[in-house]
Amino acid sequence: MSDAEAVRGPATLAAATEDATLPPGHGDRFAGYGVMGLPFTSGHILAMRRVPASSIGPGYTSVWHRTPTGRWTFWQDQPDEQSCARYFADSDSATKRVEIALSWPAQTTLRVEVPAVGFEWTATLDTTAVTRALNTVGRVMPDRAWHARPVLRVMGAVAGPTLRAGRLSMVGTSPSGHDFVANPMQVWVIDRSHATLAGEDLGVPGAVHDQARLGDFWIPQRGIFALGRAFFGGSP
Repeated sequence: MSDAEAVRGPATLAAATEDATLPPGHGDRFAGYGVMGLPFTSGHILAMRRVPASSIGPGYTSVWHRTPTGRWTFWQDQPDEQSCARYFADSDSATKRVEIALSWPAQTTLRVEVPAVGFEWTATLDTTAVTRALNTVGRVMPDRAWHARPVLRVMGAVAGPTLRAGRLSMVGTSPSGHDFVANPMQVWVIDRSHATLAGEDLGVPGAVHDQARLGDFWIPQRGIFALGRAFFGGSP
């Protein structure tokens, strides 16, 4: 990686989001980064959100885990009503407020730890011709286009297959009944990953048999890391 590439690398850009301000608009608004989703051939699924800028409370970090049987758990360092659980947890989900540690051992390596549940996760990010093209588009796309639902539907329909990630949704309705608009403005693929939970190895990253979703939000069939923002409105 060249010096110029390192300056724009995910660790540097993620650190810069810690000073992010709320995007303009109405309703609930967020800015930050995270793993949109990472499936394992064992049936486990992980996701993560680091949200320094939140309109519903202090910044927060949330880790999502789905078991092979389909049960979701949300670990977060803020109450449910001030984190991802507000939108994505349902009556069958579990939530737990815990301390979460994020670190970047290298420019493209993210490490996530949840000591209270014995969770350790390392993900190595990479660029591809597709992510470079998407990021170029993201840098020049006008703000109004990032709010245009028809544009975002087309982007999701194109990005999913080209990233080999299955279906991707940038607009829709969350399990809580809130409408959402997601703006993954810069993306990377997860090249390698290893995770353990309470001593159990979650296995090898790879697509699950049936692509998972939470409401209209489809979990990618390939590990995707993104920096961006999200908007929620339309209370149920």
